[in-house]
Amino acid sequence: MQENNTEHGNTEHFIARAAEFFDQLVPVATDDELFAAGYLRGHVDLAVGTLQLNEQPFSVATLLQQVNNSLQQAIAQGELNATDELLVQDIWQRLQQAA
Repeated sequence: MQENNTEHGNTEHFIARAAEFFDQLVPVATDDELFAAGYLRGHVDLAVGTLQLNEQPFSVATLLQQVNNSLQQAIAQGELNATDELLVQDIWQRLQQAA
């Protein structure tokens, strides 16, 4: 039981750090970076919301996989041009390192 509580705490910490990461980009990012960050934030928020609907604790690894799947599906459907895709992927990597 302790492991689930710790995992849940790690997940909450990751979500909070992700929100902070996105908020800190606003005053310093370029317009293109802001677009990419907003786009990525939408995918993160969608993944969190989808996982929360299950009403079961979920891990950071599960959340990361959900976001990766969502991004890959969007890219496969042509939602981003090549430049935007690179920016989104770069910010996604930076977020994972920061959070």
